[in-house]
Amino acid sequence: MARPELIKNIPREQKASRLSPENEIVLKTTKEIVVKFIEMGRCSPASFDEVFKQVFKTIKETVTSEENT
Repeated sequence: MARPELIKNIPREQKASRLSPENEIVLKTTKEIVVKFIEMGRCSPASFDEVFKQVFKTIKETVTSEENT
């Protein structure tokens, strides 16, 4: 957890641009999955952008739909 004294030193525009906890988890999960795809050879640098977007969208939709049920 961030220490309050460190948060005070962050410029106002950076505080507003911080990710929500949900988006941060989705982003970290996406990163871990794409890293595994790269390690297994299922994702190349040429396809990284497309794969990352697809995985992120799928995870985000899953998290959002589970919250609504």
